[in-house]
Amino acid sequence: MSRDSTDVIAAAWDRELPGVVGEELALAKRAGRLAAILGDCAATALAPFGLTKAEYDILAVLRSSGPPYRLRPSELTARLLLSSGGTSNVLRRLTEAGLVDREAHQEDARSAWVRLTSTGVALAEQAVRAATEAQAAALERVPVEVRRTAVDALRNVLLALGDQA
Repeated sequence: MSRDSTDVIAAAWDRELPGVVGEELALAKRAGRLAAILGDCAATALAPFGLTKAEYDILAVLRSSGPPYRLRPSELTARLLLSSGGTSNVLRRLTEAGLVDREAHQEDARSAWVRLTSTGVALAEQAVRAATEAQAAALERVPVEVRRTAVDALRNVLLALGDQA
């Protein structure tokens, strides 16, 4: 089996503090590195659209919700693991850009909906296609079975940790 930088770091810790640092380091390092690689691919693909990652994430979640492409701000915050203040800032920028609008919630006067505008729907679709294509290109040398195994293993780890996001 070939070694990567995480194997080298783990071996160094095993030499320095035997039995103290183990799989948690390897899992964290590899998950973080994979997220960084795929995130960089997506960021490069999103640059022509002028979208930040947070703006893209909100547009993508709204678009994936199906017609009428709307959710409550609290749902966006929960799905994206953003702070309510961070969500508010991003929603303000997207509203100013004409990509989302706010509409009153008919049953709850204290609440509002965030809805994609027609321009927002179109941009979300283009951005999702571009980001997905970039990430797929980055992963094309990884056999499909390895990808599926990795997806299943990470899901199981997160569920075991109580993560439902």
